[in-house]
Amino acid sequence: MWPVGLGALGLTGAALLHLVDPNEPGNYPTCPWLLFTGTFCPGCGSMRAVALLTHGEVLASISMNPLLWLLAPYVAWTYGLWLVRTVRPPTKPPKLTPGWFLWGLLVVITGHWILRNLPWFSFLAPGTPLFPGW
Repeated sequence: MWPVGLGALGLTGAALLHLVDPNEPGNYPTCPWLLFTGTFCPGCGSMRAVALLTHGEVLASISMNPLLWLLAPYVAWTYGLWLVRTVRPPTKPPKLTPGWFLWGLLVVITGHWILRNLPWFSFLAPGTPLFPGW
């Protein structure tokens, strides 16, 4: 039951992030990409976003990594399908994710990666409010 194990691992990770603050220096290692290049990767801020979410701070969580929130419904849907298909195998072959969707996903992730490192799109950088006053 790989989906159950992965779900348990994810919940354990979220609990750890709830208990051990990722904003405190030294609690977790620095992102290798950020350390070596000085730029943000598409996932930068995700750990802090999940930690903030476990504390109920949704808007602050969104400001840490908006891409995480954009992809969350897709990830939840595919995880749910995986879980259901493990418990009750389908009677017909499952449909594969369309190629156009995967290419679009690649474009969105790459675009986010590039834009969040440009000065004109600094609001996409981790910790910058998407809208003033958040």
